Amino acid sequence: MMTLPARKPVMVGLGEILWDLLPTGKALGGAPANFAYHAHALGAVASVVSAVGRDNLGQEILQRLDHLGVDRDFVAEDSLHPTGTVSVHVDKRGIPEYIIHEDVAWDFIPYEPGLDSLAAAADAVCFGSLGQRSPVSRTTIRRFLAATRPECQHVLDINLRQHFYTPDIISHSLELAHILKLNEDELPVLAAMLSLHGPVQDQLSQLLQRYQLKLIALTRGSQGAILQTPHETTDCPGFSVAVADTVGAGDAFTAAMMIGLLSGRPLPEVNRQACRIAAFVCAQHGATPVIPANLVADIRSPSQSGTRPHQPRP
Repeated sequence: MMTLPARKPVMVGLGEILWDLLPTGKALGGAPANFAYHAHALGAVASVVSAVGRDNLGQEILQRLDHLGVDRDFVAEDSLHPTGTVSVHVDKRGIPEYIIHEDVAWDFIPYEPGLDSLAAAADAVCFGSLGQRSPVSRTTIRRFLAATRPECQHVLDINLRQHFYTPDIISHSLELAHILKLNEDELPVLAAMLSLHGPVQDQLSQLLQRYQLKLIALTRGSQGAILQTPHETTDCPGFSVAVADTVGAGDAFTAAMMIGLLSGRPLPEVNRQACRIAAFVCAQHGATPVIPANLVADIRSPSQSGTRPHQPRP
């Protein structure tokens, strides 16, 4: 059963942190870091577990995290590898294309003292396939997940990028996950890799059953998102906005979704609020815009639906 913490939930982004080198300038990036930022903005206690280089770009990331209010006690400084960067080209539809540079600090995330305590406190941990492209970081990510409490929710943002994933990494990650988030471009790749068949909801059902997942979130850009559990499916059609770029929108969706789930909201409300946050981020440049107070208040406020809180079953 989904945990319902009386205190602020503790949410951890586990994996890559970097600078997205956008046409408009550089912006903090990396799905786990974006997740942590949005979780913090929506009322959680948020931490990032990653690594930066002992260089100017690394110092700027640490300063940026401080400015955003995200705990960076477990962002290691690596003197042997540079801070990660991603060259981002945004097409006319606002869809980003990425060139993710290799052999960078977040490929070498150490398992530092204190991570066991953070893992034991976590209510939700977001991780992905990209952060596991190197053996060092892959070992740290899996060790951290193993140190969490049974009720902590492991959120796999599949995050298929370039050639930085393998069937073994995907399958093992799914086995470690409780909740899967993927987008409409990633599902066909996963379907081919794992021999899923039939319509979209049948494929999601196969994933839920095969990996004993509690919930799958399928995001579909301007068409909104599907949330599916073994017992319930909800489809939000999305919100129309003028798209600046879509960088970080999926991470904002994941953070808002987890805030809603940990708060015990009904599943349709969770989906609607997550789509609202994602749409707002699409209308801004970069992955970590300031979230308007009224939007934050709507996410934080108690449900007005009158229905029972949603609690995905094991």
